[in-house]
Amino acid sequence: KTLFVLSTMKLSLISLLIGSAAAFAPAPSAKTSVATNAALDDLKSIAEKSNPVLKFYDPLELSSTTIWGNSNDETIAFLRQSEIKHGRVAMAAFVGYIVQSNGIHFPWPIAFDGTPFPSAAGSPPEQWDALSPAAKWQIILFIGFLEWYSEAGGTHYMRGGVPGAYPKFSDGGMIPHPVPFNLFDPFGFSKNKSAEQKASGLIKEINNGRLAQIGILGFLSEQRIEGSVPLLKGLVAHYDGETMAPFA
Repeated sequence: KTLFVLSTMKLSLISLLIGSAAAFAPAPSAKTSVATNAALDDLKSIAEKSNPVLKFYDPLELSSTTIWGNSNDETIAFLRQSEIKHGRVAMAAFVGYIVQSNGIHFPWPIAFDGTPFPSAAGSPPEQWDALSPAAKWQIILFIGFLEWYSEAGGTHYMRGGVPGAYPKFSDGGMIPHPVPFNLFDPFGFSKNKSAEQKASGLIKEINNGRLAQIGILGFLSEQRIEGSVPLLKGLVAHYDGETMAPFA
């Protein structure tokens, strides 16, 4: 659970600024190619389904820009991937924060010397601070591996792949040993769903991810600045540490 909280501390701020805007797009300009029109049409459909009231809203004009020499289609794919990924991390972080705050943890120790989970240290950020440097590095390196594999495995989302589709561990021969479960849908619950069901699930995932980003940042903000989130006042403990400095 601490893994989830750490990831979100580093990524959710960027996601709130970039990811949410990526699902919305203004009307395409006359210069826009047919292929780009298709990408923008996808964004239009997602925006209308995810928020029928707001629909299109792209004040930063991210949907009509390009980054790092890529096409507009590829840039849109990057932004869509960003929102979906950060939303997933935030959902895990939000649930993990609640679980850790209630002292729930696995029943086994976290080290061979019998060191228990640091649930007695206090709030989730304080529990992170109580971990040894070795434990922190294990978590960070595992996150780094997952990030690397999402970029290196399968068909890249900016090169014809599907934004949000995490590569299967069984594909590509990049892992030297068998992995029984995939990160996404490890038990195969969604493999037989129809295209309509998957499209509906994507909209729900995007909306839940957006709310989770607000939720986890609300928890952390109230811990650092009491009263900054009135609804959480008195519900979360004050934290004097450095939330954005994992080794402080």
